[in-house]
Amino acid sequence: MDTSSPVCVAVIGCGAWGPNHARVFDTLPDSRLVAAADVDRGQLERMGVVHPDLRLETDYLTLVRDNRIEAVVVATPTGTHYAIVKAALEAGKHVLCEKPLCESEQQGKELGELAGRTRTVLMVGHTFLFNPGLNKIKELVVSGEIGQFRYLSSVRTNLGPVRRDVNAAYDLAAHDIAIFNWLLETEPEMVSAIGASFLQPGIEDVVLISMKYPNNVLASVHASWLDPKKVRQITVVGSLRMATWNDLELSTPVAIYEKGFDVQTSTSDYGEFLRLAMWDGDVRLPKVQLEEPLKVQARSFLSAVRGRTPLDRSGPEFSVGVVRVLEAVGKSLEMNGQPMTIPTRRLFKQGA
Repeated sequence: MDTSSPVCVAVIGCGAWGPNHARVFDTLPDSRLVAAADVDRGQLERMGVVHPDLRLETDYLTLVRDNRIEAVVVATPTGTHYAIVKAALEAGKHVLCEKPLCESEQQGKELGELAGRTRTVLMVGHTFLFNPGLNKIKELVVSGEIGQFRYLSSVRTNLGPVRRDVNAAYDLAAHDIAIFNWLLETEPEMVSAIGASFLQPGIEDVVLISMKYPNNVLASVHASWLDPKKVRQITVVGSLRMATWNDLELSTPVAIYEKGFDVQTSTSDYGEFLRLAMWDGDVRLPKVQLEEPLKVQARSFLSAVRGRTPLDRSGPEFSVGVVRVLEAVGKSLEMNGQPMTIPTRRLFKQGA
């Protein structure tokens, strides 16, 4: 394998995220954007205006079968991921697929095994794992500054965009499930979810998810397309400190709070009792070196393709774990919030 020449990349899907991937790969020295495919000719033409030298096709299989193309980005609706990724891997292509990898755990396992047999890189676009602010949170966790996890919560809302193929859990909550699994390096033991379909029958616009992780760690996700305000926030509460991440605070996305409670057992002539000691100290805003997560993710993908560095996050095993949780969320939604038990799987150590 020639590790010095740029990787020839094609983008399949020119709708919402495809043009962003095309822009990023077109600017990186380790890649050469050569082609794009979409069934919508209008979207193809718009891509061609921005990238006039790009080869444009309406059938993605023509790109998958082209031996000159080494890697493909799959940025199509979720329901099409399995078939497209499978065809690409069978043709020996490296694949970066938008999240979630597919609709079911079984499909994900099959794709992961296929990538192993064909010795190809299969990476899923859990872009927030490459977000500099969340990587700062991960550093705090690894260093022990947070202490033992107590609970995590997230809010991810906006007025649209409304999807027609998947609900708000697969579209929005998938991000936060991936983030929580990555921070905790494990998957939840139990999931419960309720939701409602206001705009399209059978497709939940709003979902409220509760999860219980090993060691009695709780997590909650509020995801909605039907909200007046765009919010992307995560709160992490530990035994030593608390931290928040706000993706819309561009200059200071992370805040560390010297706040918490300590439970102490005291004794007296009247017996034993518990005493709560609270501390409320400073709030620190650590410096975060901002960089576009999509670009960081693309560089990681290209490095793995060329064998320079291993795929340290968003690989098949991790990404199938996210789909496994999403399936449990879907079953709980169908049963009006009934808790679903998930066999606990501790994840391989994800890079910070």
